[in-house]
Amino acid sequence: MKLHVSRRQRATPYSQRVEALGVSGFSVVNHTILPKGFARSVEADYWHLKSAVQLWDVGCQRQVELRGTDAARLAQRMTPRDLRGARVGQCLYAPMIDENAGMLNDPIILKLADDRFWFSISDSDVLLWAKGLAFGMGLEVAVDEPDVWPLAVQGPGADDLVARVFGEQVRDIGFFRFEKCDFRGHPLVVARSGFSKQGGFEVYVDQFSLGADVWDALWQAGEGLDLAPGCPNLIERIEGGLLSYGNEMTRENNPLECGLEKYCRLDGDLEFIGDQALIGIAARGHRREIRGLLFDGDPCPACQHPWPLAIDKRQVGYVTSAIWSPRFERNVALAML
Repeated sequence: MKLHVSRRQRATPYSQRVEALGVSGFSVVNHTILPKGFARSVEADYWHLKSAVQLWDVGCQRQVELRGTDAARLAQRMTPRDLRGARVGQCLYAPMIDENAGMLNDPIILKLADDRFWFSISDSDVLLWAKGLAFGMGLEVAVDEPDVWPLAVQGPGADDLVARVFGEQVRDIGFFRFEKCDFRGHPLVVARSGFSKQGGFEVYVDQFSLGADVWDALWQAGEGLDLAPGCPNLIERIEGGLLSYGNEMTRENNPLECGLEKYCRLDGDLEFIGDQALIGIAARGHRREIRGLLFDGDPCPACQHPWPLAIDKRQVGYVTSAIWSPRFERNVALAML
């Protein structure tokens, strides 16, 4: 099966690089291709990620930029997380909900200035939602998708690799914080974040034409670090409890079901889209919740569709993601129960 890439399914600045390195397949996220594997097996990739360092093309992680006088006001209306104390240079994981408290996305919000935010989004059309809210509320804010293409460096060797290209100061960047670091005279946002539990950085390359140069610089700096191309690893993700929008949660779920209550201000002191619906759910109690599972048996196939879970022939939930764990020597899964 071949994926035909057009302007509707966009390539990234790194696509040619990952193709040359033997990418074995792609998925499509935010209308953009995402590498899903290389020559190694998922298990071999898992052990490498936990012991060395990988370079990931995550250009599909699109940014929705809010910029202008009412940028902070719009950002706050889009999430139940309280952003009022956020500081410039901070990254904030934030559930986004609709008027019924259904999950729309779970972006990382980067506060670049008091009047400028990037929503680094999962796989849904947040740009259209944000533009509709801005227009409907009559806000003085520009909403756009900027020319930004994230590149992730993940694994225990990430600090050493990124320091070789961007300078030793990157070692002082705190978790879920970012700094602007020089790359050949061009400042780039470098954040200590990423879709793994192994530590690392995301480099927000803000010019498509600059992407290949940044990739090449990091790749060439990886000598002696066992650097390899990689991508989000399903085993590592499930073991780490990292949720994937569209898999673990959709618009049919609310943040409380997804274990995200700590990211929600529910005392009535904060105005956001869906506030009364979410406060009402909190008062009544939610009926289901995401959980991690371990189960025996032969290695299970990748979970492409929800699997029903039953007790005494009564369905009590469904598996959202599952795979064999070489570390636990059992199957691991995430499930909505």
